[in-house]
Amino acid sequence: MKLNTKIPSNLKVAFESELEKYRQHLNSGNYKDAWYHLERSHIIGQSYPIEHTYSHWLMLKFGFMQKDTKEVLGQIIRLLVGGWKSFIDHVPLGNTGGANVPPLKRMPIPKDIKELLYK
Repeated sequence: MKLNTKIPSNLKVAFESELEKYRQHLNSGNYKDAWYHLERSHIIGQSYPIEHTYSHWLMLKFGFMQKDTKEVLGQIIRLLVGGWKSFIDHVPLGNTGGANVPPLKRMPIPKDIKELLYK
């Protein structure tokens, strides 16, 4: 069994880049694009416990900010189980992480992210 503990440096750079884009859009009130970049950060970091958990934490905060009860409840559940599933490398790759998709559903990975993941 593979244990994931630390995100590779190339993925860390991409993860941080998506979070920076998330913050920029959030600060300008462009919530749709902010969420898009938060989902991308989730896809990049979902196999690594710290990054995976942090993406869900930000999604939870976003849900509270949007007063979205479904998102808040969905993120609480994901926060309880997401990190340990990353640690044992048992995540549904491509899943965007929001409460609008089933937590165990594999989803297509965007081409640019796929290239990063499989370098």
